[in-house]
Amino acid sequence: MSDGGDGFGEILGDLLGAETLTVDTVDAARQPCASRWRWHAPSRTAIVESAQVIGLARLPPGRYHPFELDTFGLGALVHAVASLHPRRCLVGIGGSATNDGGFGLARALGWRFLAGDRSELLRWTDLSRLHTLAPPPQPSALRNLTVAVDVQNILLGPAGSTRVYGPQKGLRPDQLADAEASLARLADTVSRELHPDLHLQPGTGAAGGLGFGLRAFAGARLEPGFDVFASVARLRERLRGVDVVITGEGAIDASSLMGKGVGELARLCARQHVPCIGLGGQVGDAARAARLFHRLEAIAPHMTTPEQALERAAYWLEQLAARTARQWNAA
Repeated sequence: MSDGGDGFGEILGDLLGAETLTVDTVDAARQPCASRWRWHAPSRTAIVESAQVIGLARLPPGRYHPFELDTFGLGALVHAVASLHPRRCLVGIGGSATNDGGFGLARALGWRFLAGDRSELLRWTDLSRLHTLAPPPQPSALRNLTVAVDVQNILLGPAGSTRVYGPQKGLRPDQLADAEASLARLADTVSRELHPDLHLQPGTGAAGGLGFGLRAFAGARLEPGFDVFASVARLRERLRGVDVVITGEGAIDASSLMGKGVGELARLCARQHVPCIGLGGQVGDAARAARLFHRLEAIAPHMTTPEQALERAAYWLEQLAARTARQWNAA
């Protein structure tokens, strides 16, 4: 299963029978990398997984700060995909390391961001000085770009990309205001010159504002990632006659219920009256989650410590699954 994050390309590519292609680009830290994407020639469908390019998992833990990272490498990949003139392009944007509002992606597509003195801004942290946008000499060849967003957050505010997900990517509390100010100036400029109030659309805060950037600078349509996956996988049909569904996530918490795959699967199961069991490394906001899940089980703190659960994740997940199965069979 994928809601647009890690594994999106592989899972949807396998479901469609798409071939794997490779493009040389750069990761979120602008280090050279080879990124895989999928191409289904019969339907001329391209499948791009942002996590394969600018994913947090691609970077050494703790080496880079979000102020040093951007989405330029994804833009270079999207530009390469556009050269094949696909009829449809599906982009999953979960799992990103970035918080640049799609600034780097836009620059890779030919957009320029200009300060009041007409100098070009080269870092997203300088967006607080943004005065105007300069579009590419030629528009993108992508005409049917669908972005699978894994959350429904808007770009700014208490539920926006910076304040909800920035700390997970390394932003410290004292840096949140500066990051928010940069994205707010970007949002104001886009609202004035391109799309009024775009930053208020659900999903624009996904992946550090990458949903906003793809919508603003590549003309993308935002769709819940789980819905994209469920459609390709014909998931609703697969659930008919199923006795129980088992799913899991590292932490089943409030963000899991904001449009991510685990929470959306539980909702779908509830609508089709299929019991859904959620297995997590940890479970937060259990009372709210329990309204969706038939049953919730966690590794930490009941079976071991969070540190041990991370260190031996496979072992403890197996133990949790076995214990849950015994309890299910005994019920």
